[in-house]
Amino acid sequence: YRLSARLDGPTYAACAGHLQDLLCQECSPYAAHLYDAEDPSTPVRTIPGLCQDYCLEVWQKCRSIFRYLSADQELVALENNMAKFCHYLSLEDTDYCFPHLLANQNLNQNLGLVTADAEGCLQLCLVEVANGLRNPVAMVHANDGTHRFFIAEQVGLVWTYLPDRSRLEKPFLNISEAVLTSPWEGDERGFLGIVFHPKFKFNGKVYVYYSVEVRYEERIRISEFRISAADMNALDHGSERIILEIDEPASNHNGGELLFGDDGYLYIFTGDGGMAGDPFGTFGNAQNKSTLLGKVLRIDVNNNDRGPLYRIPPDNPFLDDPKARPEIYAYGVRNMWRCSFDRGEPQTKEGKGRLFCGDVGQNKYEEIDIVEKGKNYGWRAREGFSCYDKKLCTNSSMDDVLPIYAYSHKMGKSVTGGYVYRGCESPNLNGLYIFGDFMSGRLMSLKEDHATGEWQYSEICMGTGQTCMFPGLINNYYQYIISFAEDEAGELYFMSTGIPSATAPHGVVYKVVDTSRRAPPGKCRVEPSPVKVKSRLIQFVPKENLIVKTPTPRPRLKATVEAPRGGQPEPEPPRTPVLDWLDQAPPLPRNRSRTATTPAPSGKAPKARKEGTRRGQRRKKKPPSTAPPLRNGAVRLMEQQGRGRSRGRVEVYINGEWGTVCDDGWNSLAATVVCHQLGFPYVVRASKKAEFGEGTSLRILLDDVQCSGQEKTLLECSHADVGTHNCSHEEDAGVVCSREEVADW
Repeated sequence: YRLSARLDGPTYAACAGHLQDLLCQECSPYAAHLYDAEDPSTPVRTIPGLCQDYCLEVWQKCRSIFRYLSADQELVALENNMAKFCHYLSLEDTDYCFPHLLANQNLNQNLGLVTADAEGCLQLCLVEVANGLRNPVAMVHANDGTHRFFIAEQVGLVWTYLPDRSRLEKPFLNISEAVLTSPWEGDERGFLGIVFHPKFKFNGKVYVYYSVEVRYEERIRISEFRISAADMNALDHGSERIILEIDEPASNHNGGELLFGDDGYLYIFTGDGGMAGDPFGTFGNAQNKSTLLGKVLRIDVNNNDRGPLYRIPPDNPFLDDPKARPEIYAYGVRNMWRCSFDRGEPQTKEGKGRLFCGDVGQNKYEEIDIVEKGKNYGWRAREGFSCYDKKLCTNSSMDDVLPIYAYSHKMGKSVTGGYVYRGCESPNLNGLYIFGDFMSGRLMSLKEDHATGEWQYSEICMGTGQTCMFPGLINNYYQYIISFAEDEAGELYFMSTGIPSATAPHGVVYKVVDTSRRAPPGKCRVEPSPVKVKSRLIQFVPKENLIVKTPTPRPRLKATVEAPRGGQPEPEPPRTPVLDWLDQAPPLPRNRSRTATTPAPSGKAPKARKEGTRRGQRRKKKPPSTAPPLRNGAVRLMEQQGRGRSRGRVEVYINGEWGTVCDDGWNSLAATVVCHQLGFPYVVRASKKAEFGEGTSLRILLDDVQCSGQEKTLLECSHADVGTHNCSHEEDAGVVCSREEVADW
């Protein structure tokens, strides 16, 4: 409007549309091409590249508008020379000139979709947000306009982060003395959940969920804290009020999620009490409505400063059942780990209020549920879509709700529920439910088909090639996906670690980014409310790097004394890459660089290799050496044609025999152990599905191998009993190792 005000009436009528079109191209998904901005060596353009016919039309009617659009004096000087003017505004790549690119089907057919690779895997990128955390189990915001975020560690500390990612030295909450946990990898006890009251800005209340030991009995505790009167970035530790405690019969399946719904009530997600198969009572805890275990609870903690600490919402579904606890909102759950309410589509609010949960399975299936009031989610009768307890499963009175999606333990063994993306910065992700698996490290997504009501699955991979080659973006993460989060603006994050121990400071928080389409400049800008800081600030220092996947150079011909028959040596045929989901995000050990680099030339000539004898003299033959006896844990690589050098099927030597390794849980940390053992400093990728052939003549000796990457042999890693497995040789694991730092072919 500011520019169009300078135009007279006839010029406005003829040219205002062109003026708007040209201005809007700064927000085009193809702006980088239109303004020739991909190559930093090209001159800065102030006008998008125009197609020749369009430029001629605009020049004839509206060339005067360009003096208002650009301060480029060279362009203004060419205003009266049509040929030079349009040549100046042309693009070398004519496919991207405006407006023809709008009708180019090849460019526009996937414009509303996330970029996918040849196998349909959605390619996303990450921003490192925080690091050095001890099993970060939750990240929440206060919804108070400050855009702070609060990250909870399993040991019982919660840290305050400002929008610039700096962390306050003083913790927001420290109840580590009270929290029950241990350094054991996989210990499910600890500080598990935190949520701010919807009216926190006015009442200063925060609720937490953690494990405690009371008189040698393990319990889960839900407590209320108030913000400190002296510091808006710290809770008053003396203000704790215990809202609810539930006895835990075992140390696993502790649940841990706390959420406030749009109804203002507090939702609490408990596990079934632990052990395996919910063995408590006739039907298990999850189906027993007289216990709070294996349930989704809903209570009212509003206006509780006087009277009871919580009340029962009047529309809770089992108020009239004398045998049921009135707190129960839904039942039949095993161990829901991470749930979220859908914010709804930004414009229409479609989907708002839906409650998504990931429910961890027993030994076959993981599932995603949409939780609704009064519904039974089937455990222990069902696991996913499959029957677990056949007697219960055939009971028609169960009337249980099936999940919207379930996956087998070939894909992962411990689901981590996520969020429906409703943020601003990555519009193509809108409506995509993004979640993960703790054990396999797999990132996944579901998108609802509104015509059928079914949810369509897509794998998520880390971007390759130029997808993530932007400042601040990375394309790798640590394997153990602990939790997902939203910030105050609705952007999506997840937390993972390389060592799943409550005391190992290897946790990282990542922000999810889709580079295939970004929001228009300025649309997602937020203005955080000021935060009064009394603690020292610790500035954020990123530690992760982009993995640059370099192409394998053509094989060099080996120097020979005598040319082979035929006159010319024949080069080896190029190797064909075999992609699988694991090599998209290899969680290499922290002490190893992730970025592929090429050593700089030193400028010095290579030293001549020292010879042990003069030319013409024969070397003395060394006496034959006897091979040392094989030790337990020795490994070798085998291909279909025989012994592999840097790539092949992994075979391990245990108790006098060679055997193969099942690919359940097989990842690049385990591959690191194998490659290091064989003398290779780098891992290209972990291989699955018998890529290098099936070792059918051998027994399968190892299954469920889980390594940190620091072990000397696979036997030092966590694994099932030797010879115990549920695999076939179609799942033989392999590796690709390298002496150079190359992430993949």
